[in-house]
Amino acid sequence: MSSQDIPEKNLPAEQDAHGAVSVADDKDPFADPGLPPHEHRIQDIDERAAKRSERAVAMLFVVSMLATVAFIAAYVAIPVDRSVYIFPIGHISALNFALGMTLGISLFCIGAGAVHWARTLMSDVEVAEDRHAVQSPPEVKAKVLADFAEGAKESALGRRKLIRNTMFGALALFPLSGVVLLRDLGPLPGTSLRHTLWSKGKLLVNMNTNEPLRPSDVAVGSLTFAKPEGLEEHDHDFQKEIAKAALMIVRIQPDNIKDKRELEWSHEGIVAYSKICTHVGCPISLYEQQTHHALCPCHQSTFDLSDGARVIFGPAGHALPQLRIGVNDEGYLEALGDFEEPVGPAFWERG
Repeated sequence: MSSQDIPEKNLPAEQDAHGAVSVADDKDPFADPGLPPHEHRIQDIDERAAKRSERAVAMLFVVSMLATVAFIAAYVAIPVDRSVYIFPIGHISALNFALGMTLGISLFCIGAGAVHWARTLMSDVEVAEDRHAVQSPPEVKAKVLADFAEGAKESALGRRKLIRNTMFGALALFPLSGVVLLRDLGPLPGTSLRHTLWSKGKLLVNMNTNEPLRPSDVAVGSLTFAKPEGLEEHDHDFQKEIAKAALMIVRIQPDNIKDKRELEWSHEGIVAYSKICTHVGCPISLYEQQTHHALCPCHQSTFDLSDGARVIFGPAGHALPQLRIGVNDEGYLEALGDFEEPVGPAFWERG
């Protein structure tokens, strides 16, 4: 249907927006051809077509809302380790596929709805405007505000309540996708930060030789790093577990140990402390033999290993946790339990 088939009384009023046609001359060799006659869209001359477009736009916004809800449901319901086969991609993460599809549909429908709205229902009258100086005089500023108000009126946002309400619904729900994704900053730790692999009877294994340690293997003034028995570097969760269970072992003359509990939890002057700094979790690797001070290389927090590993310098908030150790029947160093407090940096619910 064209505008020629509609009675003139049904056609929208024409706006005088066509640029004036100029003729080429010596001063202006390029004539302004003007704008072609304006062709009305079917939605401009048939309210039923406009209603169809309105429903189509609203449907796109509703689909966007449903996709956002599906995104949240998939995030909650689909296990992170589940996979699906998608031809021709192959086996992929079911969670990633579901999140990508629903998020993509939600975004696409918002964009498609806005584009369809603009192309079928908003005003499409061509407007030609002469170039002007960069600095706008007051009357131009007033005209801009008037044009903005006219554009808002022509968008029919106030009259097309179905579009307005569904668009607001889609835009209001979509940010929930980002809010839900904040949970992927990391799984909820539960009580995992309070426990390590150390338990009663676990042997202390040398990190370098991968052999169980005997008291004779630790010389006075030496620094040895140890891990729990059974934890291997090829294990899937090795990095997560060693970050909590890594030990720093030194041997100090018992007479030089100032802290009573430290002496009770040691074996013949061999003391075992967490290797993880209590500031931001860096591994401690520097030891001063004469002062018994352990130094974190990241921010220079210093701990006195002869006095309960208390902080004597730097930003660390509390002493290094000590592991109580002993010797089993075969003469190997073993743990007598887990750390009695969480290792590493402090957190707000630290016990």
